[in-house]
Amino acid sequence: MKYINYTKDKRNLWITVSFIRTRILLQLSLYLILIGSSSCTDFVEVDPPRNILISETVFNDPATVESALANVYFQMREQGMISGNFGLTTLMGIYSDELDYYGFDQNSSELYHHNVTASNSTLLGWWSNAFSLIYAANDIIDGVENSDVLNLGEKEHYNGQALFIRAYIHSLLASLYGDIPYITTTNYLENNSVSREPLSVVYDNIILDLSDAVTLLENANTNDENVLPDEWGIKALLARIYLYTENWEMAEALSTEVIDTHNLEPDLNDVFLKESVETIWQLKPGDSPRNTHEANQLIIQFIPGQQYALTSELLDAFESGDLRLSNWTSSTTSTDGAITLHFAHKYKATLTEMEPKEYSIVFRLAEQYLIRAEAKAKLGNIVGAQQDLNTIRNRAGLPNTLANTTNDMLDAILQERRVELFTEQGHRWFDLKRTNKAETVLSLVKPNWKSTDVLLPIPETEIEINPNLLPQNSGY
Repeated sequence: MKYINYTKDKRNLWITVSFIRTRILLQLSLYLILIGSSSCTDFVEVDPPRNILISETVFNDPATVESALANVYFQMREQGMISGNFGLTTLMGIYSDELDYYGFDQNSSELYHHNVTASNSTLLGWWSNAFSLIYAANDIIDGVENSDVLNLGEKEHYNGQALFIRAYIHSLLASLYGDIPYITTTNYLENNSVSREPLSVVYDNIILDLSDAVTLLENANTNDENVLPDEWGIKALLARIYLYTENWEMAEALSTEVIDTHNLEPDLNDVFLKESVETIWQLKPGDSPRNTHEANQLIIQFIPGQQYALTSELLDAFESGDLRLSNWTSSTTSTDGAITLHFAHKYKATLTEMEPKEYSIVFRLAEQYLIRAEAKAKLGNIVGAQQDLNTIRNRAGLPNTLANTTNDMLDAILQERRVELFTEQGHRWFDLKRTNKAETVLSLVKPNWKSTDVLLPIPETEIEINPNLLPQNSGY
């Protein structure tokens, strides 16, 4: 009994120390790391504060708040699921039917072969990084609201961005893990004991945060390079969330607002350049690398040496004459001529440059056309759905769709999303999951596929720290 009590006390002490350490590290990330951090501040072109910061005074100067936000965006790009070396683009690409995997990382192999375990360190990294970003967003919200120095316009500007970040990160977690906690506080004792909430409640909270963010940032001129979320970036995410929650009327309304204020890039080769008129929100590279992770990861320069290649299933999905096949994919052949592999070539710049040509695009207009087409089809407006779908098809050099019934139109839209949005932020996986087609499609190409694979496991170390996260997702 003495040994058991000692173990329990030791574990409680470890949990307490762990959360205190997490808070300290997050405070350092938010307040101290940004001092003199050119990579973070250059990310949104904000001058760093030149004095030592402490949490009591960080919100007394707009420059320090902007630097804190700059660090959050930098972390979103460099670490976790959004971009970075272990982002959704590649890892959910290999989890679905977009990419083959040739690397040697055990965690990635688990995803590719569908034998994922709850001890997978990549999934733990996604979870931990996501809630660190959510903590940072909550800290900014609390600090800004309690500031006696910032004016109303500044408060709205910073809180709108932080609310968007909080909602966006929760939306990704919900798509991957299902029921999750929705964290709105920086109180680590509360966060230590939170429980998972039903997915419907999580989405309600996401919509509430995004709606508030739209109000705060409405008509605000936030940036020239689309590197900060503004009213339109928030509405783009709202349209996506309404699509996921099957609120077809709101999905159509929000996507229409975005479409009416933006333009498609007419040349496919210009879509992913940093100046693309189609971009709604993108993440700007820091000092290193000066171009996108997407290009560095996906472009095959040598065989052997590649990690990812496009699957034959994806290549076969393109129709004859589709300009996206010739403009957005390419191939490399081994020196002996024995092997030829195809790769995604949407991003084309791999060399480090003083001025990057491409930024990592998170939201772009083509998705909004496809959201509106699906919403219209669900509402019975087949002609309207055809028009939106044809806008995307015609740019790719394809004729108008022949689909003229609701079911045929929905299948055509899913197909168009596949060839338009491939290797972008895990769209293919999320589409298969939300349309209940993952079982039908992936059981044919993934020998280890199980129906429970529609959700990833909650990291086991998180459940050990907080048993309120139980029950674990089925199958793990």
